[in-house]
Amino acid sequence: MITLDDLCAICPLSRRSRIEPFVEPLNAAITEFEINNVARETMFLAQLAHESGGFRYVEELASGEAYEGRQDLGNTEPGDGVRYKGRGLLQITGRANYQAVGEALSHDFIGNPEELEGPTFAARSAAWFWASRGLNELADAGDFRRITKKINGGYNGLADREKYLAKAQEVLA
Repeated sequence: MITLDDLCAICPLSRRSRIEPFVEPLNAAITEFEINNVARETMFLAQLAHESGGFRYVEELASGEAYEGRQDLGNTEPGDGVRYKGRGLLQITGRANYQAVGEALSHDFIGNPEELEGPTFAARSAAWFWASRGLNELADAGDFRRITKKINGGYNGLADREKYLAKAQEVLA
């Protein structure tokens, strides 16, 4: 079980009050999506910590205009880029991903995209994305770089992700 103290130690620059709402939903999501060993947990938490700025952001800071018309994200309607910008702890992005996570979690995120920002759906969507992309297996193999590429599409922020990973391994080992 991940505790508030664990998350605060992994993300020491974040306020305790900002992290606290995520503890229970993260533990439920970790169980639901079988992120159930130290390698999986540490790599998952490191990626979440990076993508959310230490659990401070569940909505992408950019407007989302850069995603406008991105067919690879399923953004086919005018305004899709802004409407379906990154949300949740792993920044689910694009109409197609919002549709897929909605189907998986039995919730309408196409009609209610901002609901990915609440602690429960932010955590569950991240764990769903993780499991649906085979990242448990990559964590078991110790392949943090491939996990980063599957989440980010490249290696953006790899050094920061690795710092979070080292801290998570220290805290949870």
